[in-house]
Amino acid sequence: MLKKISLIILIVFYIAAGINHFVHPDGYIKIIPHYMPAPHLLNYLAGACEIVFGALLIFSPTRNLGIALLILMLAAFVPVHIMMLQQAPMHLGRWLITPTIAWIRILLQPVLMLWLTWHWQTKKPGNV
Repeated sequence: MLKKISLIILIVFYIAAGINHFVHPDGYIKIIPHYMPAPHLLNYLAGACEIVFGALLIFSPTRNLGIALLILMLAAFVPVHIMMLQQAPMHLGRWLITPTIAWIRILLQPVLMLWLTWHWQTKKPGNV
């Protein structure tokens, strides 16, 4: 039961986070590193990916793909979190990102990756 609740939390979290890229794009665009091209496009692409990858978690046949893609996306977002740490303290909308919060956010990346891997499905012997 705990694993099912955990999976539902992940699904809701990633789909909601993806939607938030479209509803509140300015906060995300502000933290995209300056060396990356087309920040508006990257923001919307990241949001669409979070929605699609989160939705892949819903269905057992696509769950592992969703997990793998979300882990890769979390790894790709590390430069954003490093930049947040370098710029802290900073405001993202109404949120104040202090150095402590920025460090927590960086350290949260591997925790989220491990949480996702907990839901990795292996085929049982005899199943095709």
